[in-house]
Amino acid sequence: MNILPPTVYIISKDSMQAGDVTFARTTVYLKKLSFERLTPNLFHKSQAKADLLHQLKFLHTTLSRKGLEEFFDDPVNWGEKSVKSGDAWNIKQLRAKSSEDLHKLWYVLLKEKNMLLTLEVESKRQLKPMPSPERLEKVEESMKNIDLVVREREIALRLLQTGHEKPVPGEWRHDFLGRTYWYSYKEWPIPWYLNKKYKKRKFYYLPHVERFIRLRLEQSLRTRARRQSLEKTKQKLLERKFPHLAVKSQSQ
Repeated sequence: MNILPPTVYIISKDSMQAGDVTFARTTVYLKKLSFERLTPNLFHKSQAKADLLHQLKFLHTTLSRKGLEEFFDDPVNWGEKSVKSGDAWNIKQLRAKSSEDLHKLWYVLLKEKNMLLTLEVESKRQLKPMPSPERLEKVEESMKNIDLVVREREIALRLLQTGHEKPVPGEWRHDFLGRTYWYSYKEWPIPWYLNKKYKKRKFYYLPHVERFIRLRLEQSLRTRARRQSLEKTKQKLLERKFPHLAVKSQSQ
């Protein structure tokens, strides 16, 4: 009678005490032996008598962390006024990395961002200054640069495959107020010249609208100039109030 080689999973006593379960896949070759005769040898208390075990393969897993330690900073940095950190990842450095490395780096930065946000909320709760708050800005800038690099690669691949830069083909059009927007092509059940809804839409503007286009452009430029002026004024006030920080920023 032919008996198929069974697969036996062994859980060692030492590994159970350590909190880790080790699985061993053991292939037992049976030659003219019944399974009842083999059973005492397999599960004997003494490992020396289990002489029919061959080809042991252990399954290793990563260490699982329990608790909320990942949301808090390293205990070494607790109570410190400043924490050393590197610069943000720039676009030139990220372009040299593969897509898999960018994917891993994104989740590393995401964990760091969650930790820093938790530290920021805890500092506000305790009414204490956050140590090195510029770390959060560096992480956000790095994630923004990763997003830009991934978008560049998607656009390059799309141009190579379809010849279109946008995910959905279309064109730049004007509305009746002279505003420019991207119009994505859509599928219609009837031709455009028979579609009454499509005919109602106007993709042009009349000549008397050009004056208002110039006024809108002038308004946007004034708003941007006013915002930049307010930022410069705020920076000067901070330099007067904290001159020692201004000297450090200029030296860097």
